[in-house]
Amino acid sequence: MPFTSIRTTVNSKDEQFFKALGARVAQARKAQNLTQQQLGDQLGIPQQTLAHYEGGHVRFPASMIPTLAEIFGLTLEELMGQERPKGKRGPSSRLQQQIERISQLPKTKQVFVMEMLDAVLAKASH
Repeated sequence: MPFTSIRTTVNSKDEQFFKALGARVAQARKAQNLTQQQLGDQLGIPQQTLAHYEGGHVRFPASMIPTLAEIFGLTLEELMGQERPKGKRGPSSRLQQQIERISQLPKTKQVFVMEMLDAVLAKASH
């Protein structure tokens, strides 16, 4: 009996989720000035496979999600598109908003900002 592939049905909610996840990965990749080829190399997958993941045509393997979050400097919740619960204090403070904006910068710019903050904080503590 020949092997036949079994196609699993994807409900529309799953399809929407994986398309949105692919879009978030593409956005995070571009924010770090990475090409699909460069990110694919880091993940050990071909560029074309990454393109299918980002387009939502193929599901990301669950085992790849933590690696992606680490590469992009995001929490799993951020990568998965889950909003963090806000405290009782209302909207995010200006400082929190700036921290979130910094986290979207490419790694080299994040390092630069952190070094500047370290210098200012070191001066303030003396």
